[in-house]
Amino acid sequence: MTRSVHKLNHSRAMHRVAVIGCGGTGSALIGGLPFLHQALTAIGHPGLQVIIADGDKVSATNCVRQPFSESEIGLFKSTVLVNRLNLFWGLNWQASTEYVSRKTEGKMDILISCVDTRAARFEIIRSPLFRKCAYWLDIGNTADGSQFVLGQPKNSRNRRTPRRLPTVAELFPEIVKPELDKDDNLPSCSAVEALERQEPFINQTLAYHALAMLARLFRHGEISYHGAFVSLTTGRMAPLRVRFPVGII
Repeated sequence: MTRSVHKLNHSRAMHRVAVIGCGGTGSALIGGLPFLHQALTAIGHPGLQVIIADGDKVSATNCVRQPFSESEIGLFKSTVLVNRLNLFWGLNWQASTEYVSRKTEGKMDILISCVDTRAARFEIIRSPLFRKCAYWLDIGNTADGSQFVLGQPKNSRNRRTPRRLPTVAELFPEIVKPELDKDDNLPSCSAVEALERQEPFINQTLAYHALAMLARLFRHGEISYHGAFVSLTTGRMAPLRVRFPVGII
């Protein structure tokens, strides 16, 4: 049986990437992006130009599960992470200390959301930034697992795409319904409670699985899956295979 794959267009241009959210998953993913950038430039590709956006500041609780130190408490997470990467890797990436909202402008090739509420996703998909991106990668987690999904928004950028990857909001509409947030256990201000609600290393596991998928798309120009469900309890990953049923445009 022929394997369905998604092929990347215009793979030789520099990829403009926006990462929204610098929490547990976002900070893990951001820390891995320079390795992807290096892998691309090593084969003659221009690489990545990244902007990291988050309005949150480092708190004492963040220093337990996220890569921040006590000396950074009170500083903006996005600024700390970008300065760290730029100094170490010699990059010129950018930071935004604003939350992404329905008023956020910009044109990115890939939008990566690492947020922990449906309300935040709802704001993202209503923004001009979302309406102009080619891909949206959303990464979300529960206590011991969850999912990452790469899709192509139904927007002006993809209107001529004959076989479009569905987004996480199309596959699971409840993920962008803010009224359902009240049923979730939101991150705790207590470090002990935060660890009880979320297993260590779930953020890094999701982030690096997502980065590995992006690496295949960028380096080889195609992928056979566009996301997955990951469980630390069972040790399993269930890939979301690329399928192009009749009627998807």
